[in-house]
Amino acid sequence: MSESWQTRLSKQDATLRIHLIGIGGAGLSAIAAVLLDMGMQVSGSDRQPNATTQRLIERGATVFVGQNAENLTGLAAEQRPDVVLISSAVDAQNPERCAAESLGLPVVKRDSFLPALLAQRRLIAVAGSHGKTTTTAMIVQVLRAGGVDCGYIIGSDVPHFGSGAAGTAPEFVVEADEYDRMFLGLRPSIAVITNVEWDHPDCYPTPASFRRAFMQFTETVDRDGLIVACADDEGVRQVLAYAPSRGPRSITYGLNEGVDLRAINVRTLPGLGVEADLVWWHAPEGRLEIAAPGVHNVRNALAALAVGVSCEVSIDRALAALRDYRGSARRFEWKGEVGGVIVIDDYAHHPTEVEATLAAARRRYPERRIWAVFQPHTYSRTRHMLYRMGESFEAADQVIVTDIYAAREVDDGSVHARELVAASAHHAIQYIGALREVADYLAAHVTPGDVVITLGAGDGNKIGEWLLETLAEKN
Repeated sequence: MSESWQTRLSKQDATLRIHLIGIGGAGLSAIAAVLLDMGMQVSGSDRQPNATTQRLIERGATVFVGQNAENLTGLAAEQRPDVVLISSAVDAQNPERCAAESLGLPVVKRDSFLPALLAQRRLIAVAGSHGKTTTTAMIVQVLRAGGVDCGYIIGSDVPHFGSGAAGTAPEFVVEADEYDRMFLGLRPSIAVITNVEWDHPDCYPTPASFRRAFMQFTETVDRDGLIVACADDEGVRQVLAYAPSRGPRSITYGLNEGVDLRAINVRTLPGLGVEADLVWWHAPEGRLEIAAPGVHNVRNALAALAVGVSCEVSIDRALAALRDYRGSARRFEWKGEVGGVIVIDDYAHHPTEVEATLAAARRRYPERRIWAVFQPHTYSRTRHMLYRMGESFEAADQVIVTDIYAAREVDDGSVHARELVAASAHHAIQYIGALREVADYLAAHVTPGDVVITLGAGDGNKIGEWLLETLAEKN
């Protein structure tokens, strides 16, 4: 009897053929990079080509433009994939998915695929409503600087690392996505929980259902493993109270009293950075310095420090690695400055993320006029968090709200971006639907010294790129 694809994948069988529908997206492109590192036969498709798909092609992947049935039905039987991995955005009517199912090919999501891929590794899983990408990237930087050639899957490109690699050490760091309950398929030795705040109402209809998923996540951790958790967060504290007392040990971190690893005296540095003094188990333990802005990134760095030391990286090497951390794509990413106007892009799309990003910007640019350009992400999130989102723009001087980015959803007419504007008490908020129109409006109204921050998980980052091009032409 032939071996299953799961067994072959766990053995890193180089003859295994894997096809990824949505290969150009943040979630699957990192997995594709890991598979290519392992010598697997990788193919995939995406609706549009991009820089990520081009990089994968250059590394040996076969990539189709368009998610069409012919991508699979057009192959000879011996060329067809052994397993098809799909992103959460691929619905049941997707032609390529339907073709795979009609051919009898296994069609799976990440929660079924990753356990087989990582079966032989010591898994470090980073979960939480916010900060997963940054914390994962910081952990990778700390481990690699400490001589641990870890593998990793990160939801964004990181300078010098990219988004995924197989690595040679037992340790493997993965950004553990709670959407679609993907993280419940993992079996981590170390689990990081950055925060637990209700999100993805299309998947978790109530805050309680969201919390329950994180409680289940703690049950997946090895009994002799470790949970690293931010005790500043009320949701995390509730999850930790649930975690079985005879289960994994825990390290808590944060800025408040009563945690194991604490940052105090947080100070803004010249440029984009911050620094803080460290207290570990009530004893002074040096100074933390990072180039990423905001108090929230201090917490992310504490998590990375705790994981690094738990993996036998010295605290001095871990702190040195964090000093060198330079962020990742779409996380307070500096896009450029033209004519005295600074443009920054950030992935923030949940109210708490927007609030934290704008607070970091205000702390960094206390005297400048800040324009917040927000692209709401999904109709369900906008509908359920309308008033909370309306409150999140306080640190900005001017706010522009664009049309809602649908992502995986279909507009059912239940909510419009104009309702978000109406729900906000901000003194200078307006709706401009089309992205190009927003860029044109900004080009006509920004002045030297202004800071423009594009916010959202969709394609709103194009606004900043177009604005810089227009300003460059004017200057």
